[in-house]
Amino acid sequence: MHRRKFIAASAAVTVGSTLNQQVRAETQFKGKAEHVISIWLGGGMGALDTFDPKRIGDPKEKVAGSYYPGIETAVEGVRVCEHLKHLAPLMDRVTAIRTVNHNVIDEHAAATNFMHTGRPVSGTIVYPSLGSVVAHERGAATDGAPPYVLIGYPNVTRGPGFLGARHSYLYLTDTSQGPAGLSRPESITPARQSRREGFLANLRSAQPPSADARQREYEDAIDLSLKLGGPEFNRSFQLDAEPGDLRTRYGGEFGQRCLLARRLIERGVRFIEVSHNLNFLNGSGWDVHNGGILQQHALIQELDTAVSSLITDLEQKHMLDRTLIVITTEFGRPPEFDSGGGRGHQGSSFTCVLAGGGLQHCGAYGETDELSKSIVTDPVSVADLFATIHAAVGIDYGKNLYGGDRPVPVTDRGLPIAKLFG
Repeated sequence: MHRRKFIAASAAVTVGSTLNQQVRAETQFKGKAEHVISIWLGGGMGALDTFDPKRIGDPKEKVAGSYYPGIETAVEGVRVCEHLKHLAPLMDRVTAIRTVNHNVIDEHAAATNFMHTGRPVSGTIVYPSLGSVVAHERGAATDGAPPYVLIGYPNVTRGPGFLGARHSYLYLTDTSQGPAGLSRPESITPARQSRREGFLANLRSAQPPSADARQREYEDAIDLSLKLGGPEFNRSFQLDAEPGDLRTRYGGEFGQRCLLARRLIERGVRFIEVSHNLNFLNGSGWDVHNGGILQQHALIQELDTAVSSLITDLEQKHMLDRTLIVITTEFGRPPEFDSGGGRGHQGSSFTCVLAGGGLQHCGAYGETDELSKSIVTDPVSVADLFATIHAAVGIDYGKNLYGGDRPVPVTDRGLPIAKLFG
């Protein structure tokens, strides 16, 4: 890019960002989505190899650029990589936010924390994850369902932080059965379970009421675990109840996780995170340094198959407008190739994706330069992305939560993307 064009583009970004923030600050956006299915691409999805294709590069000759050609989509002027062929005709229900950015580049753990909590690591406070905030603000959609479910990797980045354990996740390890430790053994018949619950009720009635909040939370946890161990919630895991052709369309293990996510929101789960960084496909997941990039297309194709099936499945069940699909990753990938033909890390510009949720989708939001390395228009901070998600599910993104007596804003001064709210 020539110096004069670069200066003009930089000025446009600054002015546009300032005006956009002023407009958004004057309007309180509130969507009507009821659920969130969050898909986590651990390792760092490269935008120019997926949702923001550019000119073709050459890893052997070290010519920067995309690894795959782009194809047209349902939205005029919006292209995606050739391996997203099932999502391409659905991009009118999708917005690829191409200008997400942060300053964490070379540390996966720090960037993962940032993209789950919306803030950098702090030495004085443990911030809650996006899922825990949604669970805290909205709760479960129905009685007897957990508000927050994790099908992935349990750690502090997904946790409740200062909100406390009651707003943490229910962790699932197997799509074919309920939560480990909660599902009843076959030897516990309904009659035996009923006797146990009656015995517990008698013990409780013999105790005086407690003013200790910790004891009340413990009692609430017991009640929820009894419901989650029962047959009604566990029917969510009977994937073989779904039509065979639908299960086939969703694809392998990751696709079955997405199908389970749809079944869980039907049961009343508010927020579900599903991880997709299955290393066995290419040996490295989305962290495509060196030779990991050679089979990157297998990851992209699996993502394409599962997410496109999830979108159409939700749409056919009239649930897409009530379910926000979110695809996030810790950072992106630069256009240059490393010594082994793969790519390094890039936080200055990368893509996250929203679909459904009743938003006014436009295929793509924001513009990057000719190699998806720098932002040209409409930068979106991580806080802005979080504010957009909160607003879509009816959460006041401007309110304070409290870590003890300390007020903590729901987002780090984030403001929603106005265009997505019509």
